[in-house]
Amino acid sequence: MHLIEDASGDTLEARLIAALEHVVGTYGIAVISADEPGKIVVARQGSPVLLGIGDNEYFVASDASAILEHTRSVVYLDDGDIAVLTPNAYHVIDRDARVQLREVDDVTWELEAIELGGHAHFMQKEIAEQPETVRSTLRGRLVFDDGAARLNGLNLTPADCAEIRQITIVACGTSWHSGLVGRHIIETLAQIPVSVEYASEYRYRRPITPPGTLTIAISQSGETADTLEAMRAARAAGSRVIGIVNVVGSTIAREADGGIYLHAGPEIGVASTKAFTSQIVALALFGVYLGHQRGLPFEARQELVCQLAQLPAVVARALELEPQVKALAERYAEAPNALYLGRGVNFPVALEGALKLKEISYIHAEGYPAAEMKHGPIALIDQNMPVVVVAQRMTSTPKWCRTCRK
Repeated sequence: MHLIEDASGDTLEARLIAALEHVVGTYGIAVISADEPGKIVVARQGSPVLLGIGDNEYFVASDASAILEHTRSVVYLDDGDIAVLTPNAYHVIDRDARVQLREVDDVTWELEAIELGGHAHFMQKEIAEQPETVRSTLRGRLVFDDGAARLNGLNLTPADCAEIRQITIVACGTSWHSGLVGRHIIETLAQIPVSVEYASEYRYRRPITPPGTLTIAISQSGETADTLEAMRAARAAGSRVIGIVNVVGSTIAREADGGIYLHAGPEIGVASTKAFTSQIVALALFGVYLGHQRGLPFEARQELVCQLAQLPAVVARALELEPQVKALAERYAEAPNALYLGRGVNFPVALEGALKLKEISYIHAEGYPAAEMKHGPIALIDQNMPVVVVAQRMTSTPKWCRTCRK
C-alpha cells in the first residue's frame, strides 16, 4: 500500500504499475483509492485472479465459485495483466498500459454445486458426490465398439502418440498420489516409462527432457503455483505438456498444449476427495487412449472400457459402507498414530489415506509399501497402533457386455 501511495502517476493504475516495478514474487492485488472512488485496479502474478461480468456490475475474485450467485460470465487474467474496473466498464492492460483482449468464459457450474445441500460440511458432500463425479469424468469419452477413449482435448495425433518415449507427471499433494496410480496404469496399458515428480522439487531442478518426452501436469484448481512453474520448466526444456485439471479457464488449462477436464464440479473442501478419484479416472482414460494408439489388444481395451463404465456403480456401493467406517473411526479415534500399507497400485492409495488422516484429524500417519514394513517401520508398531491395509480382492475380468452402453 505504501509503495502505491508513494508511486508517481496521474491515475491509480499508473501508480500501481510504477509500484509493481519494485515487487518480486507472487501476488493477486485489488486496489481502491479515496482519490478515485468507483474504481478498482487489479493485478496478477502467479496467484489466480478473475473478473466477474454481471448486468451493469463487475466483480473481482480468486475463484469463480465466489461469484457464481451473481454471474456466470468470467474473464481469467494472465500473469502480468492489470485490470481496471469502474461501475460502467472494465479493460485489461499490460505493464506498458497497452490494452489486452481477454475472452469472456461461461461458468457451467450450478449454484447448488457450492451449497451444502443438507450435508454437515463440504467434504462430506463431496465424498457423497463421487459416483456422479466419476460418471461426469467418463461421460462421452467411452467408445464401446472400438474399445477406446475419446479425448479430443489432448491435441495428440496418432503420430504424436507414436513418438512418445517417456512421460513425466508433475503434481503436488493428492494430485501427486493420483499421478503414482496413473504411472501404474499408463505403463501397464501403453508400455511407456513414466516418472512422477513433486512439482515443488522439479521446478528447481534443471529437467532433462529427451526427445519424445511428454509432461503431464495434474492440478484440481489448475492454479497450483509449483505445478504451473514445473509445467513451464518442462516446456522450456523442450517437452510437450498437457494438463489434467478441473477448472475450465484455469492457468494450466490455458497454457498447456492440450489436456483433460475432470468435470467434477467445484471442490470446496480443502482436503481433496472427488478430484482425486476423477483424476485417476482421467488417467485411466488416458491409458486406454495411449494403449489404443500403441497396440493394446482390442479385447483388453474393450474389457477395460466395460469396467470403467461400471465404475460409478462400484463407487456407490463402496459409499454404502459408511456405517461400518464410522464404527471403525470411533473405535480408533484416540490413536495418536496410524500406518497405511499397500502394494503396487495400492501403495499410492495408502499414501493418500495417510494424508487424509493427517489433514482432517491431525493424527500422525504414514503410508508405506507393504513389503517395506519389515525394513524398519515394524519397530514402531505396538498393540495400540491401527494399521490400515489396502488390499482389494482381485476378481476375474468381466467380459464386455452391451449393457454398459446404458
